[in-house]
Amino acid sequence: MKIPRRSTPTCYVGDVPVGSCHPVVVQSMTNTDTEDASATAAQVIELARAGSELVRITVNTPEAARQVAEIGRRVADAGLNVPLVGDFHYNGHKLLREYPDCASTLAKYRINPGNVGSRSRHDENFATMIRVAIDHDRPVRIGVNWGSLDPGLLTEMMDANAALDEPAEAREVMLEAIVESALRSAVSAESLGLPPDHIILSAKVSTVPDLLEVYHRLARRTDLPLHLGLTEAGMGRKGIVASTAALALLLQEGIGDTIRVSLTPTAGGDRSEEVRVAQQILQSMEIRSFFPQVTACPGCGRTTSTLFQELAEEIQRNLVERMIQWRNLYPGVEELSVAVMGCIVNGPGESKHANIGISLPGTGEDPKAPVYIDGALSTTLQGPRIAEDFARLLEDYVRRHYGGSVEAGPAHSD
Repeated sequence: MKIPRRSTPTCYVGDVPVGSCHPVVVQSMTNTDTEDASATAAQVIELARAGSELVRITVNTPEAARQVAEIGRRVADAGLNVPLVGDFHYNGHKLLREYPDCASTLAKYRINPGNVGSRSRHDENFATMIRVAIDHDRPVRIGVNWGSLDPGLLTEMMDANAALDEPAEAREVMLEAIVESALRSAVSAESLGLPPDHIILSAKVSTVPDLLEVYHRLARRTDLPLHLGLTEAGMGRKGIVASTAALALLLQEGIGDTIRVSLTPTAGGDRSEEVRVAQQILQSMEIRSFFPQVTACPGCGRTTSTLFQELAEEIQRNLVERMIQWRNLYPGVEELSVAVMGCIVNGPGESKHANIGISLPGTGEDPKAPVYIDGALSTTLQGPRIAEDFARLLEDYVRRHYGGSVEAGPAHSD
């Protein structure tokens, strides 16, 4: 399914094109102390290897700004060229001006118009950051956030609303203020000389209905590239479901050029989870493919054995491990579809729809597992080594259909 995209300028963040007909870009952000160059670089590398195409880092102190160049060197030494995005609040005008190595290392600056200074200094501080971006030929994401909305603008719009014969509800005014803040800031940046193809907008809120409304308004009123994300999405299941609901609906309408899933990780948890969720949203929407997909049945009274669950889990784990090599050896392997089904009801049919699928026996069924390749019955497996035998068939399928010239090695160890 090809989802039509909004017509937008192409903005280059390092070597990554954003907007226009280019693929939707997956972004993430570190949660390390940027003053610790070693820990921050390690997490940037981890996120990039998980598939994050842009990685944002907090730049909040002079020492953090001093360490940005070292972080960039460490990432490059690891063989990665993922663009780093600097996240600035309150003192970005000082840090970008006073630490030119920081300004030149970063591939993009994120500016929150609500946090660039008081009304008396707001325009001056904003202009300073834009001029640094122009001097270094860097794009800027103007990122409005409802938790730090420019209070002067909000007050101005609330007062104007109160003077109307039929004032709108406060929520309506706040949503319009978020949009207006982004649009006014973009106009201001352009008036200072920043080209339109160096501007990306975002306007983040933390509830799904409000996010949809804000981005619908932005999409109607600007053709600049848009970064999508539900801010403070939350932890675990709640954060994943809310982010998916919001981003999927907007992406389905062709709205969105970069995305981030802002999950709250558990203490010491895996920061890369937000990258994998963002990838899965795009893959489930058939917008981009990142890794082979495994279809597996949920189980029912016909599948009292856990064999199909164990096999599906093993195959999924094997695919993740193999993709480290397969991605380079076998172009297109990310499009591979695999089915692991648990009984005769949907097993053969689902297996025929996949590139390669196995239909395991349900409770009371003949203990045999037919394997279908590209819609046709290929062989039937049975016995205690079904998992290993299917892994070999899967590996052979990848070699034959995705044209690698170098052997990837064994799919497993006996």
